[in-house]
Amino acid sequence: MLVLGIESSCDETGVALVDASGSATPRLLGHALHSQIDMHQAYGGVVPELASRDHIRRVLPLTDAVLAQAGLPLASIDAVAYTRGPGLAGALLVGSGVACALGFALDRPVLGVHHLEGHLLSPFLSTDPPEFPFVALLVSGGHSQLMRVDGVGRYELLGETIDDAAGEAFDKSAKLLGLGYPGGPALARLALQGDPQAYKLPRPLLHSGDLDFSFAGLKTAVLTQVKKLAHARPEGPATTHLADPLTLQQKADVAASVQAAIVEVLVKKSMAAVRHSGLRRLVVAGGVGANALLREQLNAACQKAGVRVHYPELHLCTDNGAMIALAAGMRVQAGLAWEEGAASTGYQFDVKPRWPLADLRLDRAS
Repeated sequence: MLVLGIESSCDETGVALVDASGSATPRLLGHALHSQIDMHQAYGGVVPELASRDHIRRVLPLTDAVLAQAGLPLASIDAVAYTRGPGLAGALLVGSGVACALGFALDRPVLGVHHLEGHLLSPFLSTDPPEFPFVALLVSGGHSQLMRVDGVGRYELLGETIDDAAGEAFDKSAKLLGLGYPGGPALARLALQGDPQAYKLPRPLLHSGDLDFSFAGLKTAVLTQVKKLAHARPEGPATTHLADPLTLQQKADVAASVQAAIVEVLVKKSMAAVRHSGLRRLVVAGGVGANALLREQLNAACQKAGVRVHYPELHLCTDNGAMIALAAGMRVQAGLAWEEGAASTGYQFDVKPRWPLADLRLDRAS
């Protein structure tokens, strides 16, 4: 079964083709991705209307590129999958509309996929795929969750953020330092030049006794530290922009301190989740999962505890069509149906901008 996957939930247009034939782990036959980073940088963040318009321009050329990579015609596709949610409503509608149009034209089923389930299962496309069951750390721009995963569609929430996610803490801290958009990768690069112990920043909920996260307090502490450094300069703050008066080394030290605080919380909570579950396998997915320091410290902690840790390939950490096609293919293999109307030839291209993973209905296909 060949599944074409379309991802358009935010600022990246992704298309991929996955072979989900038989019971073997689906294989990636081709994928293409266009990032809108350059377009949104001038605004310091994603502009939803611009994002939607760019998805419209990109999705069909990317589809052609993927089919060319795979050396297959459009008619060879057996199903079309798209990101149904969560995400930006207008952006989601682009992917949904294109998927339903292709499905109608080809007389193929159209499958609506949960964006976070795509991230959760993405390590199955890596060179070192995991096996069920495992504990999953799902960390992206808007989500920080720990889950027990016993199989496709069998998810138990162990802990989640009660305010800002780890990715938001990276991005907001980067903005305070004047690093632009996207902030997380820029902060991580600058942190390489800094001292992670230069400033004492809080580790929220580190000793809470549960598996929940909180990063809003860290963002506030970073704001306070930046203000303090700005006013400590002999000339005082030169402009109304807080980051302008800081030296490059001060910014690097703040960046390193922020990264160290976030990573310590993620590592400690992840290992606590592993102990709580009694499992010996950890999966890390989502954009923040590409962070080098997080991988380094998780690798060390897991090796010490005798736990296997798995990651998606770096190019599959951020939003992409491969994870959407994969999730659809694995659901088909597992005999799982989506919510009513989401896996059919009805082509009802509805989307769910707000869609908690816990609300995903997991009915067996008849």
